Amino acid sequence: MGQSMAIFQGSGVAIVTPFKEGGILDFDRLGELIDWQVEQETDAIVIVGTTGEASCLYDDEHLETIAYAVQKTAGRLPVIAGVGSNQTEHGIKLSQGAQKRGASALLHVTPYYNKTSPRGLIEHFTEIANSVDLPILLYSVPTRTGMNIAPDVVAELAKHPNITGIKEASGNIAQVAEIARVTPDDFAIYSGNDDMIIPVLSLGGLGVISVLANVAPRDTHDMVIKYLDGDIQGACKLQLDMKPLIDALFLEVNPIPVKAALSMMGKCEYEYRQPLCRMEESNFEKLKKEMKAWGLI
Repeated sequence: MGQSMAIFQGSGVAIVTPFKEGGILDFDRLGELIDWQVEQETDAIVIVGTTGEASCLYDDEHLETIAYAVQKTAGRLPVIAGVGSNQTEHGIKLSQGAQKRGASALLHVTPYYNKTSPRGLIEHFTEIANSVDLPILLYSVPTRTGMNIAPDVVAELAKHPNITGIKEASGNIAQVAEIARVTPDDFAIYSGNDDMIIPVLSLGGLGVISVLANVAPRDTHDMVIKYLDGDIQGACKLQLDMKPLIDALFLEVNPIPVKAALSMMGKCEYEYRQPLCRMEESNFEKLKKEMKAWGLI
């Protein structure tokens, strides 16, 4: 996307939602995390996405968390609200609620479980985009939803003035290339995979919506900015050097490992809402080893 129009360039953190024991929302911890992310030069806060355990929040909690993030960030960074749903009316309700609470932009995942057809996808996203006055990023993550957004569908949706980009987490670099080919120059492409930041940037991507940035925000920001500033070698070195840590953060389903990592750093409680649970001990130790190796603990 053209620099002046993009929601952000660089690293957007897919921030966790901290809980106290018993699954109670911990806004104090969230506030500390947001302040730390700002200090560490993260470029956007992506609130209540997959990493934020959005699917385990009630609607009132979901919208309260967005409102808190907007208030706490206080205009220092854009706040992108995850408001996707597999039911279009529900997606509209959450989107309008996020807009009312001051979100800068919206992140919309494909319908999951019930899924739909390509035509259904176009209608779903178009109706949502018609219901708000905010930029929308599509979110393609077929491993979670069972539903891919094909490049021709992305190209069709990119015609809508409110649909300004995509978080591409298919893991298929050929598909990212085709999306880049068939969408306008000002359509923003963000990597949805921390192990593919540089490949996506090489195809014209503007950055990443990152799990890694929860624990290593400055390095994630630097990786993108180095690349965009022409230090390709430095950016590639960071991508490859960080791969063992990235792999460790995905030893179990996200956000189980990243919350474990943040608890090791003393930044949030080691708490989830079921069905998520604590890591297997052997995986926890592997993660701890990589956290130590990168100097995070």
